[in-house]
Formats: sequence, C-alpha cells, structure tokens
Amino acid sequence: MKFANIVIIVFLFFACSNIKAQNYELGKVTVAELKEKSNPKDTTAPAAILFKKGRTFFTYNQKNGFSANHVYEFKIKIYKKEGLSWADQKVRFYIGYEKLNEDWVEFSNAITYNLENGSIVRTKLNNQGSFKKNINKYWNERIITLPNVKVGSIIEYKYILKSENITKLPDFDFQYRIPVNYFEYKTEIPEFYIYKPILIGGLPIESDSKFANGSQNYENEHNQTNILTYRQINSFYSGKDIRALVDEPYVNNIDNYKGSISHELERVRMPEQPVKDYSITWEGVATTIFKDKDFGEQLNEKNFLIDEVKRLLINVESQNERLNVIFKFVQNRMNWNEENGCYTDKGVVKAYADQTGNVAEINFILINMLKLAGIETNPVLVSTVEHGIPVYPTRTGFNYVIAAAEVDGKEVLLDASHKFTSQDILPLNVLNWKGRLIKKDGTSQEVDLYPNVVSNESSNLIVKIENSGKMEGIIRIRKTNYEAYNFRIKNANKSTENYLEKLEEDLGGLKISNYSIENKKTNLSDPVLETFNFVSENQSEIIGGKIFINPLLFFTRTKNPFTQEKRQMAIYFGYQTQEKFNLSLDIPEGYMVESMPKPIRISSEDKKIVFMLNISNLGNKIQIASTKEINKSIFPADEYDVLKDLFQKAIISQNEKIVLKKI
Repeated sequence: MKFANIVIIVFLFFACSNIKAQNYELGKVTVAELKEKSNPKDTTAPAAILFKKGRTFFTYNQKNGFSANHVYEFKIKIYKKEGLSWADQKVRFYIGYEKLNEDWVEFSNAITYNLENGSIVRTKLNNQGSFKKNINKYWNERIITLPNVKVGSIIEYKYILKSENITKLPDFDFQYRIPVNYFEYKTEIPEFYIYKPILIGGLPIESDSKFANGSQNYENEHNQTNILTYRQINSFYSGKDIRALVDEPYVNNIDNYKGSISHELERVRMPEQPVKDYSITWEGVATTIFKDKDFGEQLNEKNFLIDEVKRLLINVESQNERLNVIFKFVQNRMNWNEENGCYTDKGVVKAYADQTGNVAEINFILINMLKLAGIETNPVLVSTVEHGIPVYPTRTGFNYVIAAAEVDGKEVLLDASHKFTSQDILPLNVLNWKGRLIKKDGTSQEVDLYPNVVSNESSNLIVKIENSGKMEGIIRIRKTNYEAYNFRIKNANKSTENYLEKLEEDLGGLKISNYSIENKKTNLSDPVLETFNFVSENQSEIIGGKIFINPLLFFTRTKNPFTQEKRQMAIYFGYQTQEKFNLSLDIPEGYMVESMPKPIRISSEDKKIVFMLNISNLGNKIQIASTKEINKSIFPADEYDVLKDLFQKAIISQNEKIVLKKI
C-alpha cells in the first residue's frame, strides 16, 4: 500500500506562506455565539470546536536539561443534546519512565458560558469537577467535567502538558468527530533538536517556519543565574473549516486518517558534543532496540529452557513438527496479562515461572525455544491497528512484537500470546500493513502483515420446499483460516444454547436441530465445521398460488454497506475472503419453475472483487452456486465507487426471485 493510499504526507519543513494568526483568545464569548443554533458549515454537527490553539516550547535546567511544554486552548460550542459529552475532557499522560520524571498535566481556565435572560453567565470549574485516574503502571489520566453545560452552551478550557520526553512530541490533532472552525499550532524548537514533522490526513493547512533567537535563564550548581542563548526554529501551522471525521464501514482505525501534525526526534546536536542520531534508518532502530536490556538481553535468556525443549522434541524430527510442538506448548502454558509492548516487564525467566506475561515476554519465550530447536527465528515489531501506522523509521511507532520463523525456506509468522492463533494466523489487530523484522546484527526488513492466504466460508444446503412454502433441510458450514479464527474468538465462551439462539435469529427465525461442531477449540489449524438441520416457515412468499423464493434464502444480503456518496478513508477488509454458497432445492410436487434470475458474473478490472451467481433447473431440483471473492485486504479510497457499485449489483442479483408455479 502506498503512502498516498493512507493519506499521509511528509511536511516540507520550511514551506513558507504569509500566514498571520487571527486573534483567538479565551474569555471572548459573545451573545451572537451563544445564540447560534447550528454550525454554519455543518448543520448536522452536535457541537463544534470554535478554535483550538496549541503551543510547544522548551524549558531548561542544568540537572535535567531541556523539557518540552505543550499548552492547549479550546473553545467549543454545544448545539445538540448529543454534543453534551464534550463537557467531559480527559488527557492521558505517561508515568512509566525509568530515568525521566513522570509527565505532568494541569487544567485551567475551565469555564461554561450560558445565555440567561439576555445576559452571559459564566460558571467556573471547581475542584470537584477535576480528578486524576490511574490507567496502569505506565499511564495516568487527568479528567475534568465542565459544570452547567446544556444545549447552547460554550465551554472553554486550557491545559498544559509538561514532559522530559523529547524523543516524540505529542501529536497535535486538528480533526475530530465534530467540525473545527479554526486551529493554530506554534512550535519553538531549539536548534539542538531536529524533528521530522509529518502531516497526517491530507487536509489543506498553511505553514510558516523561520529562525529566531532563543534564550533560557537557569541556576547553576552555585545557585547563580546563567543565561543559555541559542537559535531556534519557530513554526506556525493553521487551518479553518476542518470537516468532521465521519465513521465509515470497513475502517481499521479511524485515527490513522484524522488530521494531525506529528513530530519525532531525528537528531540531537548539542554544543561540544558528538551528534546523536535517533532512528534515522531502520538499521539504527534495530541496533538501538537490541541494546535495550528488556529486549536484546531477554532474547539471550535460553539456558532455563534447554531441558524443556529437549523433553518436548524427543522423536520429533521435521522442522514443521518441531515448530508446532513448541508453539502449542508456549500457547497453552503461557497466559497473556493483556498488556502489549515490544519490551519485557518482569523478564522471560519470571514470566515463564509465573506462566503469565505481556506480549513481548510470551513471544520472546517462543523465539528462544524455537532457536534452541534449531529453527531460525527473529522478532518482528508491529504497530497494532489501534496504535496507528509507523511510516518512517521509529522506535515509538511500535507497540507489539511477534515471531517470524523460517521453516523449510518459508517464513511463518507466530503469536503465542493469544489462545486461538496458529501458523500465519495472527490476532486481527496485528494485521496492520507492515511489520519490521529485526536481527541482532542490526539488519532489518519489512514484513507484510496482511495474509496472502484466502480465508474461506462455504455453506452447503440441501433443502426441501413444501407446497405451503415451508422449508426443511440440512446445512454444512466450513470456515477456514481467519474466518475460523474469527468464529473461535467470538464464540469460544458462549454456550451452545446461547449461540444457537443468536444463529436462529440471524438466519431469519428458523429452527435448528441436530447441531454439531468440530474444531471449535482444538485443532486450530483445521477448519471449523458446523452441521445442523433446520425448519423455516418464512423464507418464501405465496402470491396468487405462486411461490417466490430468494436464491440464497436466509443468507441473502439486502443492504449495501457502502451508502455514502464520497469516501474519505481506505476500505479495510483485513484479509482476503471467499464466501461460497451451494444450494440444492427440491421443488414441491405439483410445481415447476416459472422464472429464475439469470446467471451473473461481475468483477473489478483487476479481479480483486468478484461476484458470481449461477442457477440451473433440472427436473424437480434447482441448483444454485454463488461466490463472492475479496482478493485484497485493503482498497484505497479512490476505488470506493467501484466497490460500492459492485456490492450494489451483487445485492440486486441476490434479491431477484425464483418463481414457482403450479403445473
């Protein structure tokens, strides 16, 4: 997938334009603004950000060096009841550093404005409306709830985030689920730090950058005030009338497409010190990560596993068998503590003893055991769907690690932290464009995470139709690869009774009996097989003595998932699929076929979407075969119209009736 397809554009750092910031200030609320009933540019919006301002600047002290300060101001108008949730604001900040002091967040200037009897009434936030919440050992959250917020209110607030982490500045978002009338963002970065600015979202904004003088007062070890002077780069970004980010079907992570400005540190050039590069190349990323004690050292911790590997591999010769034995052992022994990460927390030795660990600990144990078994295996860094897409060399762009094993000349991707994964079947949120396989020698390579194998769901039906339109039959459903994996994770903990109740509802209210299933929780590389009998009273219509039937019965799709005129985001299916239906219908005695839908085959020019429906009649039987193929995991937004049209044609074809008449 090209960068253009995910609408991510590298900023020209010194792209200049003659922008002048408008005068947007907190506390300047007018009667006209409070009387406004809807957003002029988007009358459907439940609220709008009238302006968002941001400023990033650096402060210095002799002990800790430079720290980053990020100040944000918001002014928001509430138009509808659905917009009241914007009264609740929260900011997450990091506390999990080893050598750095934890981040610090403080809200201020939090005020609600209402119009009462023609006058503007201000309600300030009190201490009861602000609190801190611990998320986990790495993150805290500062939360405020603005008071007296109602439809028509305007709310304002300001917060500052202070951090000693200057490797990656927080993303400055300027697109939300509601429109943004205006935003501006200023950065004042000392010349010692070279950042790579990235614009995400492809929305038109204006920018200006220039050199300026900067200085910092600080106290030395003798409590004397000194002045540090330097040059700095001042940048200014602004935009207006930013449309709301709208949910669309088949999107992996909507945040991958929202407008934002990202900065990550490339290089540090401190006076009288050697230049320090940060993640300039992927080789640099790999080398740096392997030096970390919670990464590289843990991949050398193998001795405690030697006896276990020897025991497991007695009389196991082939590499593929060895891989399967070890993978199943680790998968069954270890339990994921629901923490992601590329680094270990308590280390592989303790995790193994506890039988519990984070993603890195479990998959590092897997890698170490596979290496002891003589199988070349390396870690693959991954950014999960919810974490976003790393489009340039970076350590912080990844939050997950899996294993890549080489077996009989073939690369196999593995994740033992989840219970229903298998060879090349990874958790769905790991299927996120590219991973980065890294080796101890500093080399690395891209790994395509989208599976090449097709996941199939095929349904075979033998159906007898009675004169009354009632249907009885037997169904056999076979799911492979990701279709099987999806089924397992959704239904593993459901009782058969609850599952069948939902299945009967989903299939139009039919009644199921003699249900059986194979490979639901075992034999994870094999297909899931379901077989059951059914009776249905409502899958046909009798009009004027004729029986009308949908060719695919209760599997008929009636709605196109793609209804929007325009598409902002890529269409994400996750993996290649093939959906097949084969039906054999017994015509009731005394009836014959009057008409049937014509066979149809439609496809995109590149055959990445294919739909086929064949119907034939011989004697008292109707044979129906339908196939839908999606042969690509993700489609760029500019192919949306083609997909929408193909899906609509397929739905129309499925809904043409078979008509039976009396002989």
